[in-house]
Amino acid sequence: MKARLFKKLLLLFLFVSLFSCKNKDENLVQTTYIGGQIINPTLDYIIFSKGNEVLDTVKLDENNFFHFRTDKIKPGLYNLKHSESQVFYIEPGDSLLLHQNTVDFDESLAYSGRGGEQNNLLMDFYLQNEIENRDLQKWYGLSSKDFEKKIDSLKASKLKEYDEFNKNNESSEKFKKIALANIEYDYYSKKELFAAANRSNPEKFDKHFFDYRKNINFKRNDLLYYYPYYRFMNRYFDNVVCTKFDKNASIDRYSFKYNFKKIKFIDSVVTFDSLKNSLLQHNAYFYLLNAKDAKEEEQYFEVFSKMNTDKKHLEKIGMLYDATIKLTAGQTIPNVALVNTDNVVKDLQNIIKAPSVIYFWSGTSAKNKNLHSRAAELKSKYPEYDFLAINTDTHFKKWLEIVKKSNYHSDSEFQLENINEAEEKLVLNSMTKVIIVDKQGIILDGKTNMFNSDFEQLLLGFLNR
Repeated sequence: MKARLFKKLLLLFLFVSLFSCKNKDENLVQTTYIGGQIINPTLDYIIFSKGNEVLDTVKLDENNFFHFRTDKIKPGLYNLKHSESQVFYIEPGDSLLLHQNTVDFDESLAYSGRGGEQNNLLMDFYLQNEIENRDLQKWYGLSSKDFEKKIDSLKASKLKEYDEFNKNNESSEKFKKIALANIEYDYYSKKELFAAANRSNPEKFDKHFFDYRKNINFKRNDLLYYYPYYRFMNRYFDNVVCTKFDKNASIDRYSFKYNFKKIKFIDSVVTFDSLKNSLLQHNAYFYLLNAKDAKEEEQYFEVFSKMNTDKKHLEKIGMLYDATIKLTAGQTIPNVALVNTDNVVKDLQNIIKAPSVIYFWSGTSAKNKNLHSRAAELKSKYPEYDFLAINTDTHFKKWLEIVKKSNYHSDSEFQLENINEAEEKLVLNSMTKVIIVDKQGIILDGKTNMFNSDFEQLLLGFLNR
């Protein structure tokens, strides 16, 4: 049944694409179609966006198909989000059909219809890059010249694939520039990874190794939110900031000193406002989510606010700053409503009766069992602490079923009553997030992780105060 529906949708898009071709030479508004099917959906909708701007939220039908139509598309890169996010290229008049399985999000994504071949090429480059980058570290011990030979070969292979594609397909100059940028900036990114791995051995680098940095274009608006370009930029700025420290010094990338230097350097180098604002926002998210000193956060946010000229960025980062500052040591943990396994509402502050480790989990996460196992292990070593598990799902009966089947301690298990309020107040950005409080609910550490190597030292240190 689903196969027949998919074939019908494909025929519809192919039919539409035949007529959309005729509009290419006419001064007519061209309608663009995007559709497809999500296998094993985790939500009942998908989101289309251009960078940070949401274009539309499209519902899936009863067979998990979607169909989006617009007359306002400009040539370029767009985002599709369904739990995870993927970038695709589209032009006015295209009729793009995609098919995706959330169990294997990136590897399963396939395109067809008008515009499909271009996107399959970009997707192929993406998958190749991910595989190459996972295996790259085995070459970090090579000399810089030998490392270059390795990655030159990878780049040459992609350029050959790019040339073959252009021989067999008609593509716009805009698409060609984006495809080439994919190849170029991933190549540069590999060099930055090598540079980071050999930071303490600057003598390893050939004098021409960093010549590619002269070719960096800080004004590529068409690549503003494209992962190869953006990922390279972050790696580049990370490495340059690291050179401002002693080569043998241990660098804490979460520290105020490091991140403050980074935003000041970005501000001094990037003059293209859109890119600068985006890089500054990215760094601010990273820093604030991990910062632990209220005075340093305040100083950072004050400087960031003067550098970033995007009002939306300032609003978002301002809200994050307000929330994270309340999770620093010495603050009382924000109060949120919880539901216990008897379906009785409890306040977070009222359930704290002893020094407590508060952690979060979801039934849809593979980390669920690991988190509970780690908590049980730590509880046996440090019985002075309560370990409070807070579920972030929204279905009470499913949560209760997991608790019972897994034999979790029901008196330590709670579920958030209002997930949106809790996400905002407790900044639930990660399933490994942990908050440690004393018996009065005063935060001892609001941004840590049970799997950190120093976590047990933290617990002991707080007990010995």
